[in-house]
Amino acid sequence: MLRKIQKIAGGVLLGTVAGVCAAQPPAAGASGADTNREQTPANAVPADLLHRVGKDFTPPPAVPPVPQSLTEAMVTSGEAPLTIEAIEAFACRRNPTLTQAQAQIQGELGKAIQAGLIPNPKLHYVGEQWGIEGTAGEWQGFEFSQRLVTGKKLQLSRAKFLQTTRATQWRALEQEYQVLNDVRISFWMTLGQQRLVAIHHEILKNAEDGVVTAQELYNEGQATRAQVHEANVMLQKARLDLLMTRNQLRAKWYEMASLAGLRREPAPVEGSLESTLSLIDFEQALRRLTTESPQILSARAKLKADEIKVRRETVEPIPDLVVSYGYGHNFEAGQGSHNTSLSLEVPLYDWNQGTIRQAEAVVMRQRGEIERIELFLQRQLAHAYQNYLTALQNVRSYQEVILPESRRAYEVLLGAYKEDRVDWPSVLRSQRSLYQEQQHYVQHLVAWRSQETLIAGFLLHGGLTPPTGPMPPGHISATPKPR
Repeated sequence: MLRKIQKIAGGVLLGTVAGVCAAQPPAAGASGADTNREQTPANAVPADLLHRVGKDFTPPPAVPPVPQSLTEAMVTSGEAPLTIEAIEAFACRRNPTLTQAQAQIQGELGKAIQAGLIPNPKLHYVGEQWGIEGTAGEWQGFEFSQRLVTGKKLQLSRAKFLQTTRATQWRALEQEYQVLNDVRISFWMTLGQQRLVAIHHEILKNAEDGVVTAQELYNEGQATRAQVHEANVMLQKARLDLLMTRNQLRAKWYEMASLAGLRREPAPVEGSLESTLSLIDFEQALRRLTTESPQILSARAKLKADEIKVRRETVEPIPDLVVSYGYGHNFEAGQGSHNTSLSLEVPLYDWNQGTIRQAEAVVMRQRGEIERIELFLQRQLAHAYQNYLTALQNVRSYQEVILPESRRAYEVLLGAYKEDRVDWPSVLRSQRSLYQEQQHYVQHLVAWRSQETLIAGFLLHGGLTPPTGPMPPGHISATPKPR
């Protein structure tokens, strides 16, 4: 290239000097047949002109200094690269929301145990009319009483809370999907950002080559100072883009590490964004979502618990029996005696009619909640599938057309430059365009893998959101004994 620039620049410089010489007036007393002029070649450059040309040359603008932050290497832990399997394993062991979800299961199971326990007996000491005239009274002894729960209330209460425990188990599975989906999406983003950093390094090299080229062209008279300034601007923008991409990589790493419960300095990740481009069928994904999603299964388990709750509240008016027995000493008769009693509450006015209506309303609400979740999931899937399909179409187009054509265009221009048919700046522009298309390709890959992960994972995300319980606000929870 430099040979070609020198050849062209030499012609321009000579043509300019010849024009200046032709405009010079003849010296006083000189004639057209002047011997000295005849001995001077027609294209000779006077010494005073050469001296002036060299003196008036202005050096090109200086190259902007390299930012200090760009010279600093990214801090890494020095450990081996992390794979997606390793990140998932860390998340399953260390993400605190999974521990919270398991604790909720134990809490609901504790309610089931408590709700089915037989009431404790009561033991009383009874002393009647003692102290009269210093006597021990009429009767003193112990009484024992026991509540006998009727209507299978305890069994229904336990069954109801066992069913809510199953709903909580589905909620725990939902939380696992949320954590793993977020971890996988974060891994794809981190891996893609890592590739973008490498691409931006190549773009920076291209910009540095552009500055060198502009400087050489300026020195040879083939570029203006404005073009050199523009090359400096492109260089600085490439540096800033690289810094921004590195900053984003650091942020993506710490996001992924937070989801996995890691507290360490950034380390490289290892994996492949490319995979088989198989299209997910929308109708099949929708059927799977509305039948197998942990959200739907938890809501249906909760409906069964609410239906048991109606049965439980229906038998609540059946009175329990309270049996009492006592044995003591009758001081008037001078011998031991027994006491027995049997009591029950007559449901004359309060037969739990308000609570039964409330429980029936909860069942109606939960049926509507199941339908609402199904429609909500369908809406979410429509949005996610749109993004997935668009990303997949872009990935396929970039793999089959855009990247191959951009690479061929660059190779053609590079071959033409070697044959002196195009200039080097055209090759640099084509190379920069190829890097930019590679950058877009990586972004579409990340979008495709992220949406694919969401659809396969029932659209669940929120790996650090506290797990939700099966009970909506305002649900019945009788005290002190749950039922």
